[in-house]
Amino acid sequence: MVVSNVKVYGMESAVRGSKFPMATNVEELNGEIVPRTYKLAACERGSGHDQFMTGIIVQFDLTFTVKAWTEAERYHFLDFISSQSTMHRIAKFDLDNQYSEYTDKRMIAIMNELKDKYNETQDPEDYLRLLYSNPCGFKLTAAMTTNYRQLKTIYAQRKNHRLPEWREFCAWIETLPYAEFITGEPENSEQGAQ
Repeated sequence: MVVSNVKVYGMESAVRGSKFPMATNVEELNGEIVPRTYKLAACERGSGHDQFMTGIIVQFDLTFTVKAWTEAERYHFLDFISSQSTMHRIAKFDLDNQYSEYTDKRMIAIMNELKDKYNETQDPEDYLRLLYSNPCGFKLTAAMTTNYRQLKTIYAQRKNHRLPEWREFCAWIETLPYAEFITGEPENSEQGAQ
């Protein structure tokens, strides 16, 4: 698993917005993180009190195997901006470097044979054999958008997952600014709980 090109947006605006429910004069509000901010972030998932975290946007590039992508796509917590495509490029990838370390080397050899055959014949049937034979250890990169509230759900559901990619992704989450909003663990904070 690889995460790169990480950008976090909207922290100050989202924190300011979290203060609206108790405000009588919104002109006096600011984006300062205060103890109430931590309290709201620590609310139970789904309670709605952590809604301000939806405004903290995270964009990044993520490389996962097809197996992990299949699991990621069943949830609404990640929006795909764009991704690499096996449909368009399966016959062009360097297959020796495209699979996870758990992919059997014999499978990679078979895939290289199928790729070479298709590239030689350009037969649509050879293409389909190549495409449908691809093991789920194949790695693809996608540009993603999500938010802190959704990462809070991912973290709770996946931090102890059987796939190492999910555990690595959760470890990356712990590196984000004010990660304790997501993890509920102040020691992961950039500045610590106030």
